[in-house]
Amino acid sequence: MTDQEFIFIPQTTTTDFALMTVESNLNSLALLKLAGEYSGLGQWVETTAEALSEARWFKHRLVSDILLPGVEYDDFPPDVPSYLQRIAAQSPEVTRDRVIKNLVSTCAWHGVQVEAETLLRDKSVFIEKINTAYAPKYEKKGQTLDLSIFEAAYPLLHDAEQLHATVYEHLKYMWEAHLQAEWQRNLDLLEACVAAYKQLDYNGMSATEAIRAVTGRDLTVNFPELKEARELVFVPSAHIGPYNSYFKSGKKMIVIFGAKMPQGAQTESPLLDRSELLVQLNALADENRLQILKLLHQHEELFAQDIINMLGLSQSSASRHLRQLTATGCVVERRKDVAKCYTLNLQRIDETTRALKHYIRG
Repeated sequence: MTDQEFIFIPQTTTTDFALMTVESNLNSLALLKLAGEYSGLGQWVETTAEALSEARWFKHRLVSDILLPGVEYDDFPPDVPSYLQRIAAQSPEVTRDRVIKNLVSTCAWHGVQVEAETLLRDKSVFIEKINTAYAPKYEKKGQTLDLSIFEAAYPLLHDAEQLHATVYEHLKYMWEAHLQAEWQRNLDLLEACVAAYKQLDYNGMSATEAIRAVTGRDLTVNFPELKEARELVFVPSAHIGPYNSYFKSGKKMIVIFGAKMPQGAQTESPLLDRSELLVQLNALADENRLQILKLLHQHEELFAQDIINMLGLSQSSASRHLRQLTATGCVVERRKDVAKCYTLNLQRIDETTRALKHYIRG
């Protein structure tokens, strides 16, 4: 009875589709930090990022990067006004303690073990521990960690009232000044997307299969923890473009994806058709990205460095373009040894052409 091999049937997952208003709007706020790094995000992201004053932008980074865990919950209220009311009613000490707990656990996750008391005892120690924990992540991307927001956060960790007020004021301002009207403008689109996906049957699928069916991509390659999800909730976004994000909420894994019409849907929606078409056309509306597609048509496969050399692009610029083309499915990425290489997905280009003709004729 040795050397036996067993075939295990993948566990199925419960799949649902929902608006999740608060989570969706918080995700849109998080996208603002990617405006200069990711091309192809919704126009609202670019416009809003440019509209923020220097002071507001600094506060946005302070709140979203450090203080937001103080007001994140496993059971968000159904709408943003109720969420803001919950924050207002929450004890400032609770908000502060949740922020500190998150900083300690994040340091530990990065291999820096430190007690809360030690972290808060001295500013120089705080900055040193944060830099040790956070800097390597930025260095991998060729970036430098900006410690200024952590320096601004340190006194707030000793002033619960001010910390709480900072989080509440910023989220309230961003909702009233930038998010509320945008949410109402896109509500029909998002509701149509949820309704379209709810018509389809995802029963019996594993988490990997369900994610691939909805997003068109196997996100579990880069995020293997998604394979273990037993409850998946897919939330459409009008701002995320061709990209996806995810987070855990209680026992559920929330996956954010760009609003679009699902394959196999029995109904039609010009709103959803236009939304997906804009994402695809945006990927093609750039000279460098068109040149990349042309190069990939001429060569069976190219490494990223090949593309950089042929087009004279910087590494960051090439990464940004290839990231968008891969996310839209126009280009297929795979790893060969330790390097990334790319091939053209001509079928996806043909699908975009057909979708444009269908939309115009419809």
